[in-house]
Amino acid sequence: ALTSAEQAEGWTLLFNGQDTQGWRGVNKTVVPGAWKVENGILMCQGSGKGEAGSDNGGDILYDKKFKNFHLKLDWKISEGGNSGIFYLGQEVADWPIYKTAPEMQILDNERHPDAMLGKDGNRKAGSLYDLIPAKPQNTRPAGEWNNVEIICYKGTVVHKQNGATVVEYHLWTDDWKAMVADSKFPALNENFANVAEEGYIALQDHGDSVFFKNIKIKEL
Repeated sequence: ALTSAEQAEGWTLLFNGQDTQGWRGVNKTVVPGAWKVENGILMCQGSGKGEAGSDNGGDILYDKKFKNFHLKLDWKISEGGNSGIFYLGQEVADWPIYKTAPEMQILDNERHPDAMLGKDGNRKAGSLYDLIPAKPQNTRPAGEWNNVEIICYKGTVVHKQNGATVVEYHLWTDDWKAMVADSKFPALNENFANVAEEGYIALQDHGDSVFFKNIKIKEL
């Protein structure tokens, strides 16, 4: 629930704590069966198959596009788990949303091999996945809640994690385009650097159990 102060400031809940109202699968009309609401928590039940996922899994998105916004949520990950928060994402037929959207990484840094891959820790939790490492790296261990924020305003993007600003960058600039060119993304989508000005917020099913609560947004 929102406090009276949050309501006055213009915050809106994206998750009501009771069901998946407002959410649906990417390129789907319903929420995949792997996603459940239990005890006020939105969770994805892991398949144990990693990216291969399961027949009843898949990423979910909130069914409204956002442009300039301040997003807040809490997450925790299972041991050895991987997930992510996408923003400014687009739906393209037969494409996963990660081909179009920047991602704030969710990871068990202690156990998942992604923590050792990429460059300079840019696949650890809080990072702009495969592009900018989260510094300081202040993620709490698997099974503990992390509080994160994503602020997006006219191309300036900030990731905050557990009270600290861990990533800041600027979309569509020469630095951004050079950074993308040196990443895995051009092989997935040659136009990845041209991130849309408005898009969906989505949560990733990476085959591991992941938990979310207190999902709220303020449009800027």
